[in-house]
This record gives sequence, structure tokens and C-alpha cells, in this order.
Amino acid sequence: MENNKKLSIACFGEVLFDIFPTHSKIGGAPLNVANRLSYLGIDAHLISRIGNDVLGKEIIKFLEVAGITIETIQVDDSFPTGAVMVSLDKSGSASYTIAYPAAWDKIKLNMEAVSEIKNSDALVFGSLACRDSISYHTLKDLVELANYKIFDVNLRPPFYTKELLIDLMGLADLIKFNEEELLEIAGLLGCPLITLNDLITFIAKETNTKTICVTRGGDGAVLLFEGNVYTNNGYKVKVADTVGAGDSFFAGLISQLLVGEDPQESLDFACAMGALVASKEGANPTITLDEIEKIRKEI
Repeated sequence: MENNKKLSIACFGEVLFDIFPTHSKIGGAPLNVANRLSYLGIDAHLISRIGNDVLGKEIIKFLEVAGITIETIQVDDSFPTGAVMVSLDKSGSASYTIAYPAAWDKIKLNMEAVSEIKNSDALVFGSLACRDSISYHTLKDLVELANYKIFDVNLRPPFYTKELLIDLMGLADLIKFNEEELLEIAGLLGCPLITLNDLITFIAKETNTKTICVTRGGDGAVLLFEGNVYTNNGYKVKVADTVGAGDSFFAGLISQLLVGEDPQESLDFACAMGALVASKEGANPTITLDEIEKIRKEI
């Protein structure tokens, strides 16, 4: 894509509230990614479904303030807005208990969603949104219309199968894993657990995907792009919690790669954004470009 082009990106899947022991925050990987994309000046759209309830109304208010298109947010009278119970260990790493069913499990195919996908430069989707057959089949129909397909693996047991992951990886032009997800999926596909670069090459060949990114938490990330491997070893910050850090990383990476920025610069920018979010509470803290640049200079 041409540099400096105004991007339009659609994100499909879960919108919900992350319920922490002491507070709650709006989240869901597609919402988090869309929020960061909008912050970076990209025309971000969210295709999802909320309940006709108080939490759903709060999500709509959040999206409006964030500048994210809400015309493709469906309202469900039968199922509630999604909620996730979040627990944090001593290092700030999160684990999740995800309520089922929720409204976002029932996203339906309609003309608004179809039009959005046709007019967007890319579609971002994850595996969690496919735990229910209704949202899964809607996604499959939309992927066929997408100009560029971006798969955020985002494994949340028990809501995936080997067959589902193979299916979704085969649809994608770009796949993002964290390191644990890469190891698990490579194992499911029968790959011996050797070096990280070998695993990435294996997945690229098995799925016929040319662009693969693997995040490594505080140790940065690795990017396979057009046959070359790029690495960032991470930026050191004091971690508040890791909720949403990977989503912000991903938004940063997408925002750069899809306008033709240098892959190494794109990866460095994304790692700094992810580190900055990890240094603050919740999935969608306020951050600035100046803060991102400061972290990059401190390495």
C-alpha cells in the first residue's frame, strides 16, 4: 500500500468488560486493536455484538469517544454483553475466565458488515470469536470479501481446536502469535520444538503465509516479512499488567506495515507501544507518541 495512505481497517469479534479484583475495564482484543488503530489516525471499524444492557451502553459510549465506527455494532436482546474475570499473578501476567454465551458469540451477517469489509483495506480477526458457530460462519463469509486478512491467534482454552486453527491460519495473509501459542500450534502440527526461527519458517510453509509475527513478552518480538526475519529484544519497563499490551503491539505493527514502512522500524515501534501499555493499568490506557519515542531512545 502507498505510504501515507489513510488506512481503513475493520476488526471482527469480541467486545466485553475485563473484570479485575478491584475494578473493571472495557476490552476484548478486536476492540483494543481498533482503539489503538484509531489513536494512530487510522479509520478503525468494529464488527461485533453487545447486549441490550448497561454494559453494552458503556461500550458504545467508549467507542464514540475513541472515534471508532459503531454502525456495525449489533444489539442483542437475548444475550448479555461479554464479561471476563481477570486474575493477575505477582509479575502482572493475566489469566482469564470468559463467560459463555455472550452477545459477541452471535454476530450476524448483515449488509452493514458486508459493506464495511468491502470498503476496508484489511480485516483483523481472532480465534476466540469463532468459539460459537454463529459468529464463526459470519466471519467465514466476511473473510471471503476482505482485501487483506490478518489473524490474531489469541488462544483462550478451551475455545479452540486444531482444526479451527488450521482453518483460520489458511485464510490469513498475516498471522500474529505469542511465543507460547507458536510452540503449541507447531506441536499440534507435528513440528519438532527447535529454534524460534525454525518454527516460524515451518508455520509459514504449512499455512502458505508470508508474514508472521511472534511476540515474546518483555523479550520483544520476531517478524518474518517477505522472506526476511527481523528482531526486537524488547524495551524494559516496570509492568503494571499485561492486559491489552499484545493488542496495542499488534495495532502498532499493522499501522506501520500496511503503509509500507520499513519492517524493522515497524517492529521497533510496535514493541515500544506494547511495552508502554504494559507499564500502565488496563487494556486501553492513555499513551502518547512522545512516550513511545522516549522508550525507544532508552534502550
